[in-house]
Amino acid sequence: MNRFIQRIAIAAACMASTILPAAAQYDADTENGVVSMAGREGFIWRSTNGAFEFKPYLLVQAAAEFNYYDSEGLDPAYNQDNVHNTGFSIPYAVLGFTGRAFGMITYNLSINAAASGGALLQQAWADIRVRDSFGVKLGKFKTPFTHATLTTLGETLFPSLPLSLTAPVILPHSLNAVSPSMATGFDLGVEVHGLVKGKWGYEAGIFNGTGASVNLAGKTFSDDWHIPSLLYAGRLTFMPKGVMPATQGSSRQLNIDKMLFGLSASINVESENESTNDFRAGAEFAWMKDRLYIGAEAYFMHVGFTKRQKISESYNYLGGYAQAGYFITPKLQAALRYDLMDRNGLDCKGMLNIPSVGVNYFFLGANLKLQAMYRFVGRTGHATQLDRDNDDLGLPMHSGTVQLQYTF
Repeated sequence: MNRFIQRIAIAAACMASTILPAAAQYDADTENGVVSMAGREGFIWRSTNGAFEFKPYLLVQAAAEFNYYDSEGLDPAYNQDNVHNTGFSIPYAVLGFTGRAFGMITYNLSINAAASGGALLQQAWADIRVRDSFGVKLGKFKTPFTHATLTTLGETLFPSLPLSLTAPVILPHSLNAVSPSMATGFDLGVEVHGLVKGKWGYEAGIFNGTGASVNLAGKTFSDDWHIPSLLYAGRLTFMPKGVMPATQGSSRQLNIDKMLFGLSASINVESENESTNDFRAGAEFAWMKDRLYIGAEAYFMHVGFTKRQKISESYNYLGGYAQAGYFITPKLQAALRYDLMDRNGLDCKGMLNIPSVGVNYFFLGANLKLQAMYRFVGRTGHATQLDRDNDDLGLPMHSGTVQLQYTF
């Protein structure tokens, strides 16, 4: 792809007005954090000179879920059942619009009607792309950490992210209202980013560090470090075969060869109600080769209490996963994942091992995707039975999900 085509692809990403050529379509898959616009014509409004475009979109997911919990943590005196959080759900009901202005600004706004509070506003951002190698993005969008969360929402291999990313870690203190997890997700902030020589990508940003459910500026200065108590995050990627699409397998891309290596790090200064400083680091790999997708990640988190808490101990956590998907037919994709998490910290023995299997069926020409998965949460290597019992509290031992997704 020469620089002219690449520049057009990146600037017009996620609101392709016609069925784009293959290389540009891959670039379009990297722009929208919720729904990929590549290959979806739909409705689009455009000025006569082509400098302004506006495109609405939606994503709806409806799921049937089954979750079976082991007996630890259940009180038989209250006749508590092992089956909880079971039934039907709508994980996402996203309505949004995207577009471009003045030939150098892309924008996006989406509302998730299935959420509540501040999370109703899922993303709202403007991206000023001066050139391929430099742009400034501001608003509410995905923080630059982990391949799994940065994958377009409607393009993930499984209907749920790895538990090692989303499950809260176990802290032996009750000072935190919410224990941190590995993932940082959507947040409010500003970042600089770019693509250098078509292979090297970078993102560096400052965010509130309060997550997707808060849309207000409520932070202060750090008592320990005397800097703003915000989330500082960065990510560096190398894509030797050109821009990697933000998908984990698509029926629209069965003749492709793309690869990604990435490193990321962040520090959330006085996070979790000003009680801890959370440092995260991650390494990622993804490869798409025709019908095959392979992805793997490892991440580390260091949780240190602030001086105000008068707790000298600090805690370290590890997690990671490997997953693969393969299109048996142009419509049918099989999926495997193995997930590991040191949830109770490196000071305590024991790991959670979490295998998952799944299958995805794509209804070609209808923008429908049917996903099914089974996940098991196992425990291994714990020093005592109590450690083993505590390590998976709040997590179902057996989970099954069938989800139907429609995007437009």
